[in-house]
Amino acid sequence: MAALGLALLAGPVAAQTTASELEGLWVVQRDYAPVLRGDLEISRDGDTWRGSIGGEQAEAQTEGGEVRLSFANHGAFRGRVARNGTLSGVWIQPNSDAEERDDPTAASQSFASPLVLARHGSVWRANVRPLDGRFTVYLRIFRDSEGHLIGAFRNHEINSRGGASQFRVSEEGDAISFVASLDGGQEVRRDATHLRDPERIRIFWPDLGSDLEWHRASVAEAVNYSPRPQNEPAYTYRRPEQLRDGWRTARAQSVGIDEAALTTMVQSIVDGDPSARRPNLIHSMLVAHRGRLVLEEYFHRYTRETPHDIRSAGKTFASIMLGAAMESGAPISPETPVYQLMAGLGPFDNPDPRKAHMTLAHLLTHTSGLACNDNDDASPGNEGVLWGQSNPNFWQYTLNLPQVHEPGERYAYCSANLNLVGGALNAATHESLPELFDRIIARPLQFGPYYWNVMPNGEGYLGGGAYLRPRDLLKVGQMYLDGGVWRGQRIVSREWVERSTSPRIDISPATTGLTQEEFENFYSPGVDGYAWHRYGVHVGDRTVEEYEANGNGGQFLIVVPEYDLVVVFTGGNYMQGGIWSRWRDQFIGGVIIPAMAN
Repeated sequence: MAALGLALLAGPVAAQTTASELEGLWVVQRDYAPVLRGDLEISRDGDTWRGSIGGEQAEAQTEGGEVRLSFANHGAFRGRVARNGTLSGVWIQPNSDAEERDDPTAASQSFASPLVLARHGSVWRANVRPLDGRFTVYLRIFRDSEGHLIGAFRNHEINSRGGASQFRVSEEGDAISFVASLDGGQEVRRDATHLRDPERIRIFWPDLGSDLEWHRASVAEAVNYSPRPQNEPAYTYRRPEQLRDGWRTARAQSVGIDEAALTTMVQSIVDGDPSARRPNLIHSMLVAHRGRLVLEEYFHRYTRETPHDIRSAGKTFASIMLGAAMESGAPISPETPVYQLMAGLGPFDNPDPRKAHMTLAHLLTHTSGLACNDNDDASPGNEGVLWGQSNPNFWQYTLNLPQVHEPGERYAYCSANLNLVGGALNAATHESLPELFDRIIARPLQFGPYYWNVMPNGEGYLGGGAYLRPRDLLKVGQMYLDGGVWRGQRIVSREWVERSTSPRIDISPATTGLTQEEFENFYSPGVDGYAWHRYGVHVGDRTVEEYEANGNGGQFLIVVPEYDLVVVFTGGNYMQGGIWSRWRDQFIGGVIIPAMAN
């Protein structure tokens, strides 16, 4: 994805030499919390089930051994009682529209999170901890090397920057102007007011559709602006903490990695200036080598306990879940015809004989041939259109799309394709997707807290957007590197690891049907497997094979078999592919692999 270049608006006004009272660090923060949280209590009296949480009461519906409770627009639970007496399932928190939270971040969506309730007689209890939203925008106003007053807005949740990376700042009385020009001459302008008593800067912020008021950042608020607190001593390498989560940790030198090189690399991230025109907004970096976790570092207030939005890196779970479902004996495979398996959602609109030829393999390689293209806002299957249309069953909506190409003929990146794999898994296993994911992936891999994006009908969305802890995401890569096994438990077959990560489709002007210029606007040349990407890591003049899951902003799970290496990044450079797409070569090819002993 090509990032917009930015040139500050040139003008004849000479640089100011007198100090401006605007200089310094400003911040605005808004928190968005779902209403219901705390202890969920479910009781049973004969055939009657009831639940309560946060003062809300609900009577349960039971069918086929499943218990369902709905707390109006504030949340729901569905689960089953196990033989040992525990009641397990998922808590579904509502989206922000249902509760009028107006959260602009990805946390505004509805999510399912696993919940296990312990039994106490005829009562079951568990603590509900929903995913909270936070929107923080820093504004640093400073002098550049030529003395011009510069403003830079920085936001980690959605990279809300006001439309440009840096602005020229001018002030006249209490009126402030932030002005920049993008390549091509387009001007971006943000007008503000300098308020007093207490001191604030008020600006209309398009991403929220309302005014925001920045205040001067306190010492505590300023801590999270830089990658690490500025008063900390220089970074010193340390072995990751050994926890009871399945990971075995080790010092890097014990597995043949030069710790001095890792120290220099991490320090370069720590020293990064967030107000630079093209900053690396890295939130975490984790490295596993020879089956040991040897580096685990977090930045900008993120910690190992912070579930991170993995965006489209979550699409790869379509492939992983398919492999795990096949391993558990489900009647499904890449060759399964999609429309035959999901006929129960029909009859379908736009009948076309070519639809009978579509298999799960076509969905996993973005070659379904459906009218679905995330790079075309007018495409009826575009992800934005998908989430905006009225049918709450996205699987059915996707199956109703027109067929524009023979399956396998054209590549078009389409989130709805991967989400439809979730529908196929549901049809084959007769299990709700969040519960299926928890059973065959999350629990075997010893995941901690996570949140799975769900569609308006309460079913899991497999087109991306789950929130996972980076340490858990890294386990997925290690499991694949170990032939489908995590700590002695098989998740997918060794054959599926090889099959799903093998090259399946070239991503090129020829396969997308685009001109070279059009192709460069949307894609980078590469190869896809079954929902795994293959780009290669450049190490000097050599390209080393790898396979990866990646997502907007810098969400990476990268596996390099030749070096027995797995790396995870999370980041906040959303819509800046020109920045985060470099991390693969910059850090893995440029530092980590060269730091390994021969």
